[in-house]
Order: sequence, then structure tokens, then C-alpha cells
Amino acid sequence: MSRLRRELANAPIPGEHEARVRAWEVVSAAFAEREPTPWRRRHLRPLAAAAVAFAVVGAAFSPPGGAVLHSLRKAIGVEHAQRALFRLPAPGRLLVESAEGPWIVQADGSKRLLGPYRDASWSPHGLFVAATRRDELAALEPGGDVHWTLSRRDVAFPRWTGSRTDTRIAYLTGSRLHVVGGDGRGDVDAGGLPAAARVAPAWRPGARRLIAYADTTGRVYSYDTDHGSLEWRSRPFPHPRLLTWSDDGAILALLTSDRLVLFRGAQPSVIPLAGAVDAAFEPGSHELAVVRPAEVLLLDADRPSVRPRLFAGAGPFAGAAWSPDGRWLLVAWPAADQWVFVRTAGPRRLEAVSNISTQFGGSFPQLAGWCCG
Repeated sequence: MSRLRRELANAPIPGEHEARVRAWEVVSAAFAEREPTPWRRRHLRPLAAAAVAFAVVGAAFSPPGGAVLHSLRKAIGVEHAQRALFRLPAPGRLLVESAEGPWIVQADGSKRLLGPYRDASWSPHGLFVAATRRDELAALEPGGDVHWTLSRRDVAFPRWTGSRTDTRIAYLTGSRLHVVGGDGRGDVDAGGLPAAARVAPAWRPGARRLIAYADTTGRVYSYDTDHGSLEWRSRPFPHPRLLTWSDDGAILALLTSDRLVLFRGAQPSVIPLAGAVDAAFEPGSHELAVVRPAEVLLLDADRPSVRPRLFAGAGPFAGAAWSPDGRWLLVAWPAADQWVFVRTAGPRRLEAVSNISTQFGGSFPQLAGWCCG
């Protein structure tokens, strides 16, 4: 009888896996959409809280419910993940930032630490990396050699644009926007512009040297760096977090604490979207991956009301980066200590890698770009 009891206890329950997935999607969606409430408001709803408690207790005592709760208690992450990063699933090189500094990850999985820098970003075509350390902007070769440096106080967020022979770097010093040549010469302060928010500026793709930046009120400015003139500015959108352009320069996306704003020129389209932490346009398209605490959405900027879900899990997720060919999206998942590669072209597929922190000096790295396939 005891043997039969053990076999029955271990036997799979029909629909158990599907129940786990459905339950987690409900829980994660509720977590992402939750609205913090003051103590008094919370305690004015005891009946609602009791109803939730009874629902959980009821689920715990039913066999499928027990399986679901057991699943939610288990360590999070994609099952059957690789133990180490043996290769990237698409051509190109990754740039990531750890507590020790930026690393370059080659397509074959080999890694190189560039040194004690931060705020790393690729140059056009991946020939160099711009990075900062205390009161210094530096251009580094992918092998780690320093190409040039420029001393500036409180320097942050360098971003590079241009061709192989003519480039510019925009960066912040405190709240001031600066532009310098890719050879480290000709540094200018974009005088007359309001104080910048602590958000990386974003170059518009194309021949013109147009840079978008956000001021401390959340106004977005499009500034012509060659002529020192303002092209347009927006109304304020408080608490800006990120600016990013589509590859064709047609759409600028602004992420704030509670909304996504899409600019076509100076005209904004505002989409309520609380809790987003990162966004990235798919190369060669207007598809925008938006990272929220427990899910990654794929929005078509031409039809932003449609929001299919690419990936969900027990977050929080930290960021995302597209492969240069646009076929894979890398999702950073610190809580699981995993990178999850989601194939978006063709049949959907996941490839996950565990033990990410150990492979980058003991800290979970931030994604800084997947370049140049």
C-alpha cells in the first residue's frame, strides 16, 4: 500500500504544467499592474484580503493547486538552462557592464574585461568602446587598449554616432550636454540648453547630427549639433528613464515611470505603461521590446495598442538587447541569475544560460549593446 501511495503521489496530474503556467501569468500580471496604496486604504479592504486568503488556502488543499503553489515556491528561472555561456545564438559581440567594469563577449562565448570603467557604449561598427571613470571620458579598443582620454568633471552616458571616418560622441557632465569628435578633439558644451536629466542622450540615425536629450522636467529636445540649433522640443513628461530611436530615425521612444511616449517629429503619442524599465527597437523595424518587472512585451510603434507578450516569469527583469540581425532578443533576469535568449524570427524558442554572475566576476552585469554582426 505504501508503494502504491508513493507512485500515486509522484504521478503527473493531467494539465498540471498548463495550470502552473496559467497561474504564474495571472500572478505576474497582477504584480506588474499593482498600484501601491497607503496603509489606511489597504486596511479599509479586509474583506477583499480575506477573500484572497481563502482562495489561496483553497488552492493549497486541491491537488492541482498544491502543484501550482509548489511551483511558485521553487527557484525561478528557465529549466534546462546551460551552465555557462558557450556561444551566442546569433552573430555579433555583446557589451555588458559588471561591478568590475565593462566586458566584451564574442560570438564564441569568450570574454574580455576592459578595465575599471562604467557607462560603456559601442562606437559605430564596433571599432571602439566609449566609457567613463571618475572625471574621465575614454575611447577604448576592443582589446582593452586606451585610444584616448578626455578629463571632464562628473562625466556620464557617452553615446557615439557617425561613419567609419567621421564620428561624434555626446555625453553629460553633471547636467550639461557635451559633444566631442570621435578622435577626442573639438569638445563643445551645448550652451543655452536647459539642464539635462540623468538619462543617456540618443543620436538620431542618419546623415544629420541630431541628438535627443531630456531635461530635468522631462521635456525632450532634438538638437542639431553641427549648427548649434534647436530643431524641436516637447512638453514635459516627468520622470524620464530612457530615450531610443528606431533604425530609420522615424520614431523616438521616451520611457518614463508610467508611460511610453512615441515621437514622430515633435508630435507625441502617449501610451500609459507603468513600471517599464527598458525598451529597445528591433533592428530594421518599428517593433519595440518593452521590459516590465515580470514580462517583456513586443509593441508595434505603428499600432501601439497591440501588445503581445514575448516572455514572462518571476522577475524582475533588468533589460533587453536585440541581436544585430533582429532574430533574437536577450533578456537579463537577475533574480534567476540567467540570460534568456528569445528567438522572435520563425518558431519561438528559448535558450537560457545560468550562473551569469559567476562568469562576470561575481556581479550580475547590465546589458550595454549587441553590436555589429
